[in-house]
Amino acid sequence: MKTPALALIAALALGTLTTGAKVRPSSLISDHMVLPQNTDARIYGTADPGSKITVTPSWDNHPYTTHTDRTGEWSVAVRTPQGSYTPHTITISDGDPLTITDVLIGQVWLASGQSNMEMPLKGFGGCCVLDGYDEIASAADKAGRIRFFTVPLSQSLTTVDTVPSTWTVPSPATAPDYSAVAWHYADRLSKVLDMPVGIVSAAHGGAKVESWLPREILEKYPDVSLDPADIEKTVHYLRPMVMYNAMFNPIKDYAYDGIIWYQGCSNVSTYPTYADRLATMVGHWRDEIGRGDIPFYAVEIAPYDYDSSEEDGKSPYLREQQWKSVGMIPNADMICINDLVEPFERFNIHPANKEAVGKRLADLALNKTYGKWQFLAGSPRYKSHRFEGDKAWVAIDSPNYGICRNYDIRGFELAGEDRVFHPADSVSFHWQTNEMVLSSKEVPTPVAVRYCFRDFQPGTVYAGNYLPLIPFRTDDWD
Repeated sequence: MKTPALALIAALALGTLTTGAKVRPSSLISDHMVLPQNTDARIYGTADPGSKITVTPSWDNHPYTTHTDRTGEWSVAVRTPQGSYTPHTITISDGDPLTITDVLIGQVWLASGQSNMEMPLKGFGGCCVLDGYDEIASAADKAGRIRFFTVPLSQSLTTVDTVPSTWTVPSPATAPDYSAVAWHYADRLSKVLDMPVGIVSAAHGGAKVESWLPREILEKYPDVSLDPADIEKTVHYLRPMVMYNAMFNPIKDYAYDGIIWYQGCSNVSTYPTYADRLATMVGHWRDEIGRGDIPFYAVEIAPYDYDSSEEDGKSPYLREQQWKSVGMIPNADMICINDLVEPFERFNIHPANKEAVGKRLADLALNKTYGKWQFLAGSPRYKSHRFEGDKAWVAIDSPNYGICRNYDIRGFELAGEDRVFHPADSVSFHWQTNEMVLSSKEVPTPVAVRYCFRDFQPGTVYAGNYLPLIPFRTDDWD
């Protein structure tokens, strides 16, 4: 694990080399950056203690002034204009001016989580991204409207203030390392809103939700040890706190319009605590960012056949916790991707179809954050059920054009008092009442229904907007 001192020294050295001046903006305040439109965006960094700092953006040529504190830190809030593709400059001076160029105004989103958010367009070894290289080849076509800031994978036992990275412009040279989910999210958002979109990508493969929480919160959890020796012994990607310190703390002062989140696989074995801890994390992050309850949109973890004794059969309960968490978090929602896996991906925790994930997240944001009601974003979900003899009647809440599939319906299971589930061998859909009618020859008297409530069980029920039915169960059996 990179030591905190080395991480900090490397970051500061990069900042000095790139600026060439006494005033040192944060690494996020760099050429090609995107700032949110119509807001008071923070421009911040370091300089000699006691220095007067003047920040002058080209869009209004208004000078914003402040002084560094005793540690040399400074920050000003700059009012941004309406989003557009017009490149601007920002001049920062402590007497020795530095100019940030090619600054765009639009929308800025933080993309975080674990490996399925980190997964780049070029894919991982042994795990491909569907059409990833087609996106890489044409990336330069989107250079005027998408920008990326990728936080390098890093860990630290203490908080770090900066990271060795800069904003980049899409090209075949830069795009291979862009988060595939975030890329497609940004692309769709930019096309529909007709303005630039900036992505700050801070995701770490294998990270638990506890990895993204600070010391003061983790100290309250009896199952988490923050003893450095215990952290060092933990598998590196499962360590608590260290991603928060090294990857979130340095970027928390930037201005974001919202957060997209894809994480949960590493918490499958500890699912009972997940909802509370994710809600706590989101609340803390929002407090740190300081822009109120900005949108938080998550991804339900994909089907995957967990084979360890600690995780086997537990991912359906983690998905339940995910949906529970978004109900606890203000201004939050989630997409279901139960259908976005192929049969051969049963043992691949990184499904290839990242384009559909990014687009579904974008549709959720377009609908709920930007008021684009034509982008239907809600998956159908369980509403109620009843039993009549050997049949189960399951009502589906599907406000977006009902259910569009009435044949080859797979994924439903029934159980009797013995609590043994069997696949439904007869499934029909009643359009008049939006109910599924199920039966199984193996279950003469059903008492419980489940849909895709397994580690790996893609279903075939879709709404009229072609979003999948969210997995569910009617029982409370563990």
